[in-house]
Amino acid sequence: MKTYGVLTLLGTSALVLFNHTTPSEARLSAWLQTELPPLAQDVSVTVAQVSSPAFQSTSFIADAVERVGPSVVRIDASRTVVQRNPEIFGSPFFREFFGDFGGVPQQPRTRVERGTGSGFIIDAEGLILTNAHVIEGADRVLVTLKDGRELTGEVLGEDRLTDLAVIRVEASGLPTVTLGDSEQLRPGEWAIAIGNPLGLDNTVTAGIISATGRSSTQIRVPDKRVSFIQTDAAINPGNSGGPLLNEQGQVIGVNTAIIGGAQGLGFAIPINAAQEIARELIANGKVDHPYIGIQMRSLTPALREILNSQNSRELQISANSGVVVLGIQANSPAAQAGLRPGDVIQSLGGQTIQNAEAVQTIVQDTNIGEPLVAVIDRQGRQLEVTLRPAALPIR
Repeated sequence: MKTYGVLTLLGTSALVLFNHTTPSEARLSAWLQTELPPLAQDVSVTVAQVSSPAFQSTSFIADAVERVGPSVVRIDASRTVVQRNPEIFGSPFFREFFGDFGGVPQQPRTRVERGTGSGFIIDAEGLILTNAHVIEGADRVLVTLKDGRELTGEVLGEDRLTDLAVIRVEASGLPTVTLGDSEQLRPGEWAIAIGNPLGLDNTVTAGIISATGRSSTQIRVPDKRVSFIQTDAAINPGNSGGPLLNEQGQVIGVNTAIIGGAQGLGFAIPINAAQEIARELIANGKVDHPYIGIQMRSLTPALREILNSQNSRELQISANSGVVVLGIQANSPAAQAGLRPGDVIQSLGGQTIQNAEAVQTIVQDTNIGEPLVAVIDRQGRQLEVTLRPAALPIR
């Protein structure tokens, strides 16, 4: 018989007592004397286990939410979209044969698009951090505090490459969050998310840190320049911009993305990176990101075979590792430095290059205009080129 703790031990006793052969009083007394000590021992072990830290209540989640909850806000953003009728509706030929097409107005029509997200207060004088996609294109931003106050928000700055934005409201003495250190995170630690998913205000979910250092390519947002924290704490539309907390109630990330159709795959921007971006947005209203202007991929044997089969004999790739340049943007730092498609970057800034993410990280950490030496393999020849990253043009 399987053992299920105290409940099964008691059940086993009942089975013996109701056996077809009724034991004598002496036999029953002897049986109880031999069976009760193990029972008492099992009960004491169970009580000790329940009293241990591993079985203690997760009230720390409630404590963290009580401290941070007042600093989490709802953000309602709206924008007016102009809808213009197709030009054919206004042409004399169309109107001659079809009239006004059922009264279709010739003047542009407008509609209002609305979205809801989350944010959290980082400064008592009204500074709020959120995602850029929460307020993108908005001409009106309404911030609702947990106490019910509604305040008009002003977008101080947004950075689409990292999907971060800072909003300011006219208020003072607001409750603020405490920021943690996302560099110290370890997979398996507790993670708590607070936000307004699907319009359900002040929703709390909990889970663990599933992984750190997820690249933008891994989570299917290759246009972003930031790594991500992965968590299985439930994140849904409307959680965007809300805080991800550790068990002490410190903010360790900005909830940002999910992978559609998957469960337990939520992603947050590490708070250390978010702090740096927020400082620049507050000071300058924008962030200048260095770039060199190449399309690239990590070189693998399979990719090399494909590229060599497509290229002429004069453009064969012989390197075994590195990052291959597939395209170069006109007038970019890479073009000015003389890089060519087919070049394989093997080191950059003195660091050996194994994948495209490393190139992105090194360029991002280089000051605009600062010389950056790259060692490349060009059809078997080792060359050095000096790149000077420029500010990425704003589109």
